[in-house]
Amino acid sequence: MTDFALPIIDMSKAKTHRKELAAAVVHGLENTGFLYIDNAEGVDFDRMYESCKWFFSRSNEVKHSLKRKIWNPDNSNIYRGYFPVGENEPSRKEGFEFARDITPGDPEVKPGNWFYEPSVWPEEDGTFPFKSFMLDLYEILHDTSLEILRLAAIGLGIDEYSYEDLFSKRPCSTLRLMHYPPWEGSPPENAKIEDGKVLTTPAHTDSTFLTLLATFGYKGLEIVTADGKWAEVEPRPESLVMNIGDVFSRMMGGRFKATCHRVIDIGVDRYSLPFFLEPNFEGDIGVNFMTKATGKGDSHVPEQYGPYVINVMKHVKKYFEYKTLPEF
Repeated sequence: MTDFALPIIDMSKAKTHRKELAAAVVHGLENTGFLYIDNAEGVDFDRMYESCKWFFSRSNEVKHSLKRKIWNPDNSNIYRGYFPVGENEPSRKEGFEFARDITPGDPEVKPGNWFYEPSVWPEEDGTFPFKSFMLDLYEILHDTSLEILRLAAIGLGIDEYSYEDLFSKRPCSTLRLMHYPPWEGSPPENAKIEDGKVLTTPAHTDSTFLTLLATFGYKGLEIVTADGKWAEVEPRPESLVMNIGDVFSRMMGGRFKATCHRVIDIGVDRYSLPFFLEPNFEGDIGVNFMTKATGKGDSHVPEQYGPYVINVMKHVKKYFEYKTLPEF
């Protein structure tokens, strides 16, 4: 393990020190690929944590009613909703996720495109306004993500709104609540790694564009540093952890780094809340923004985000909770 510290981006300075903050975002994404995001407007960490505790304390019956079709054949949802802890998997986690619903019957969405299936929701008991809080939080984290991308564009010397079109209409973005119960008994061999550690999420890079993560003070998140060693991301109170995914790195010609990371069992129930910013299904990810910035690089070959992720990269299916998704 190596000692290191992530760059800190203070969003309260986005108006007063915009160029300096933009330069810091670019520097961080060129080097660590992970950043701390402080003072994101509207982010309430206490309420976010409360939402996780509320949902995962629901009964097994309630959770079963929200399961994806692979785990509950009576349900029609195959992408959104609840997934349980997998059996004999190196990932030990349960989760609930949803997206911004589209207008029913949208003529621009192909029937059967599960990226845009309706979200499902648990019945509420009056103790926490789960659905309304989650929907508001989705928009807050969406707006925060776009502001970070504007800063990145400024730091690169390209138009501030260069990335906006990818997310302006029907983004495929996902908000997820996570619970990592500690391993009980002997974990499967595929969860055991060096130094006697045990995984709850194997090493991976995100397949999406940008991730914002609330860790709620829990340790366990580790990333690969520039020297090829694993380092623990130290929890930072009232701060989001940000990283980018393979799609953004690819569109930057590799200049921005999609950094490999994993989650280690810490022996207690661990919660987190990630927001995965994703382009709309038809979003053109064939653009090379480094070509835009420098005038040099690969030419533009149009390519849609959805088919790239599912049919070309197969990235989504590398996660146990998505292995059974049908192809288009």
